[in-house]
Amino acid sequence: MLATAGVAALPSLAGCSSSSSGGGGSSSTVSFGSNAAVPEPKGAYQSLFAAAKKATGLTVEVNWVDHNTFQQNITTYLQGNPQDVFNWFAGERCQYFAAQGLASNVDDVWSVIGGSYSDAMKAQSKGADGHYYFVPFDYYPWAVFYSKSLWSAKGYSAPSTWDEFITLAQKMKTDGLIPLAFTDKDGWPAMGTFDYLNMRLNGYQFHIDLMRTGQGWNSSQVAAVFDQWRQLIPYYSPGFLGLTWQEGAAQLLNKQAGMMVLGLDQIGTIFTGAKADDLGFFPFPEINPTYGQDSVEAPIDGFMVCKSPKNRTGAVKLLEYLGTAGAQQTWLGSNPADIATASGVDTTKYTAPQTAAISLINSAKNLSQFMDRDTLPSFADPVMLPAIQQFLSSPNNVSSLLSGIDAQAKTIFSTTG
Repeated sequence: MLATAGVAALPSLAGCSSSSSGGGGSSSTVSFGSNAAVPEPKGAYQSLFAAAKKATGLTVEVNWVDHNTFQQNITTYLQGNPQDVFNWFAGERCQYFAAQGLASNVDDVWSVIGGSYSDAMKAQSKGADGHYYFVPFDYYPWAVFYSKSLWSAKGYSAPSTWDEFITLAQKMKTDGLIPLAFTDKDGWPAMGTFDYLNMRLNGYQFHIDLMRTGQGWNSSQVAAVFDQWRQLIPYYSPGFLGLTWQEGAAQLLNKQAGMMVLGLDQIGTIFTGAKADDLGFFPFPEINPTYGQDSVEAPIDGFMVCKSPKNRTGAVKLLEYLGTAGAQQTWLGSNPADIATASGVDTTKYTAPQTAAISLINSAKNLSQFMDRDTLPSFADPVMLPAIQQFLSSPNNVSSLLSGIDAQAKTIFSTTG
């Protein structure tokens, strides 16, 4: 199904390119491939690119594509006629395309912006060859979100352990609420729950090794993750496999649901304006005391340059601007759902959720990037996305599910690695 949808959507993904000349051309137009076609953060990007034109003189010509289509077709896109600059992700996802020769290094950009970034951000922006391929722009935590006003009215308090979490879910159900607004029509939202369950049960290192090596899927540790997960399903939104994350977030906003496991980048676009500060969250609860709540899922978003940009000079100039605190402050002014990656941003202008997000991330011992970023693209969406949906549809058939995942992982990682 995904393959069919991808072929149909491909022309829109690659159908716009810069008219500028040559790889080193000096045209004032830079083409940009965006995965942000929805109203927000599209509006924030439009404000950002207007500011970029004032600051640099560059016109950014954007090909707007929805997030899922962009991800499903990214490899074919980069092998074809991509825009000069494109939205993408740090860590493994950046390194993968760098290793495939589908992206240009941006060492020249980092010679200008490097002083504004931590060593951790720098490490997430490099390929295996030690060169920079990525410019980080914003990042955000995944957590358990809720409406502060609803919780205040009901007298709820944030749980820190699994038993407290389940007890609260039971109470919410008794109160006539959907305890957990869980929606997985698009497949990827459930990956965040898997990541947290795995890190809480088996620890960060086990999780990262599983993601990066593909070894250990048919193990008692992973089986325990799905056993734990099964306890949550009775508290999920009715018909969750047919609902989008936006519909789940609306359940939270409208006080029909009590909690939701999601990223601030997503739910922060639903709780906006006067309702922004009503959005509260707490870390995913502890399951195994050995690991507590020491790991936080905090994906880093940013930009890369295609392998043969038509306007290399303009692309570098644009990224030098986007790597500044000023550019990121402009973005966050229109999209208060993320945190800036560069130092020097005025955090007094952050919303309450943004400020709390900084504290959560800074308190973490380990940061993960998200399943579809920490593992191979050829494994995450084609294998794990439908496998998790299969589990959620038939949660009592874990043994055969893990056997199938394990077999596919061995094949994919052996041929890719």
